[in-house]
Amino acid sequence: MNRFEKGDRVRIDIPDKGDLDHEKYHGECGRVVLAMNDDADSETGDPRDEVIYRVELDSGGQMDFRWRDLRPE
Repeated sequence: MNRFEKGDRVRIDIPDKGDLDHEKYHGECGRVVLAMNDDADSETGDPRDEVIYRVELDSGGQMDFRWRDLRPE
């Protein structure tokens, strides 16, 4: 199970080429700058979905991702 903390280095891994974010973010690296809780886990039944990770990308800017789109760098 991928759990990340503020400061962790991560790689964006979106293998589904049909995902709208694949071309823009797949393979990018960055650092987790914030972990926010929400209630998506109540919809999916997966407790890992309760966290959204804000990643500061090495290429500039920030983007929010779920655990399934992140891997340790």
